[in-house]
Amino acid sequence: MNRILILSFACLLLREAIADDWPQWRGLHRDGVWRESGVMELFPEKGLPILWSRKMGSGWSSPVIVKGCVYVLDAELSRPKTHERVVCLDEETGKVIWTQKWEAAYPDWCFTVGQENGPTATPIVKNGRIFVVGQLGKVLCLKTLDGAIEWHRDLATDMGVKEFNANASPLIDDSLLILVAGGKPNAGVIALDIASGAEKWRALDEGTAHSSPIIMKIGDQRQLVVWTQQSVSALDPQNGKVLWSQPLLTSADNAVSTPVFEGDRLLVSGLMLQLQASPPSATILWPDAKTVTKRVLSNTSTPLFRDGHIYSARTSGGLVCLDAATGNELWHDDHATAPKQGSAIHITVNRDGAFIFNDQGELIRAMLTPQGYVEISRTQLITPEQLFGGKKVTWSAPSYADRKIFV
Repeated sequence: MNRILILSFACLLLREAIADDWPQWRGLHRDGVWRESGVMELFPEKGLPILWSRKMGSGWSSPVIVKGCVYVLDAELSRPKTHERVVCLDEETGKVIWTQKWEAAYPDWCFTVGQENGPTATPIVKNGRIFVVGQLGKVLCLKTLDGAIEWHRDLATDMGVKEFNANASPLIDDSLLILVAGGKPNAGVIALDIASGAEKWRALDEGTAHSSPIIMKIGDQRQLVVWTQQSVSALDPQNGKVLWSQPLLTSADNAVSTPVFEGDRLLVSGLMLQLQASPPSATILWPDAKTVTKRVLSNTSTPLFRDGHIYSARTSGGLVCLDAATGNELWHDDHATAPKQGSAIHITVNRDGAFIFNDQGELIRAMLTPQGYVEISRTQLITPEQLFGGKKVTWSAPSYADRKIFV
């Protein structure tokens, strides 16, 4: 995959609106919600004005934006030495503030056109540090001020993490950096001390996937939810103790969606779980079928779970609305994304509506309700570059901050 540009587009309408940072995967609260007001409802006829653009390397991770800086994790695919790197850019101008890179011995197939590879995990920023995970299992803690390395770990050496397996975006809980990386032994999930990189706990002897972990609270219990190739499990985030687990056998390529929840229900792609607080447990609400095709709504996209309804892409393409209680499909629409394999949409809630970024590089402002899909405005942001099934697509999720979108 060759991500050519990082572009910053203005979405500003009212200058007095309060702005937010976007410090991690899926935003400030890791929930796919952009809480800023004063952004455009209708896009200009000529498209959103580009504030700046910059050529970048390969990868699927999203930019993160904190205190006027944009941080991008990518790979420079060049022989004889390939490097992964973090680039810090000025949010207003796109000017490079600093770059930190490290050698990454990517295999030869990564240099084949159409098979280019790069980091998938989106970085996370907290308290003046940025934490990144490379495709070969390198974990680094850098100072956001100048990119200086505070500590680093090699999960391939320390825990047997295989190349191109560390794809889940890291999560920070209090003083812990939590990684889903499929290490051995019993290191499918790992917690490191954010100050030193020292291991604090490990759990699950299971294979990793692309799905990123979340933390939810059910009753008085905070639960770390992880989706591996073998199960959906909830752990105590402070010690890694397994609170409950449900088998969900699938390949890493299908386990992509980030879990989402509302009230006492948890949706993992196409598997809806009913949660109980005491003792912590989960039972399957739907579907009854155990086949992967029935339990995975999309192998590229994370659903929106709102007001008792699910809005999601399907693996075969199209956007659907499901009743959260039964899983019954209420409607299907092919306007947001084409009805084909490889289709992807990233839904970001903003006030009563949503912004949808699709695999064709289009940004859509829409209303999603149980009554149907209502498109308000659409504009082309970027041209897809990745080859998939004979067509070009873009799968990297955008980020929103300070009334701008970063793609």
